[in-house]
Amino acid sequence: MSKSDSELSAKVNPAVDEYLLSGCMRCSLGATPACKVHQWVKPLEKLRQLLLESELQEDRKWGMPTYTLADKNVIMLYAFKDSCNVSFMKGSLMADPKGILELPGPNSHVARIIRFKEEADVDRLSADLVKYIQEAIRVEKSGEKVPENPRGGMDIPAELDAKFEENPGLEEAFYKLTPGRQRGYLIHFTGAKQSATISARIEKCLPKIFEGKGMQDR
Repeated sequence: MSKSDSELSAKVNPAVDEYLLSGCMRCSLGATPACKVHQWVKPLEKLRQLLLESELQEDRKWGMPTYTLADKNVIMLYAFKDSCNVSFMKGSLMADPKGILELPGPNSHVARIIRFKEEADVDRLSADLVKYIQEAIRVEKSGEKVPENPRGGMDIPAELDAKFEENPGLEEAFYKLTPGRQRGYLIHFTGAKQSATISARIEKCLPKIFEGKGMQDR
């Protein structure tokens, strides 16, 4: 049953209103006309409405709208230049009868996303989205554990892997970089000996990665 207007208003988080106005503020384009969030406001608002209709609570973490259950992150919204996305934090455990869940990047393990290229995509998938939101809630309530990461092949430091899981959109942004830019970051990150230093280097580079820039780009 749909929630009343008063119930929905009570769930609205002003920090998410600010996100829709100014962006995530994780890069220098935040609060400027060039911020990528601006071109996706309408579909993001529609996605937000569907999430507010659920039992999830609205929050904002890592600069982006986050929907939680008992303080556990379940779903996040974020935007790129070419799409806006719904990220299911434990998407690898979810049933996907429509085959619409995607890997955020080639190195993904846990998260899955649904990518929207235009506002009409949200309208077309709205009924399915409600079911996928409920499936994400079911997974979280079940307490089911994510299997150990079987990752192999790519030389990704554990610290960057952890940042991928912590920051929705980071993995996708990283793999949208040219191979040369990816390699430049990896050399920089793994050049440190201490794990804490690697993590600090990654954190410092996050704004540039989200902007699609390499180490030496201004």
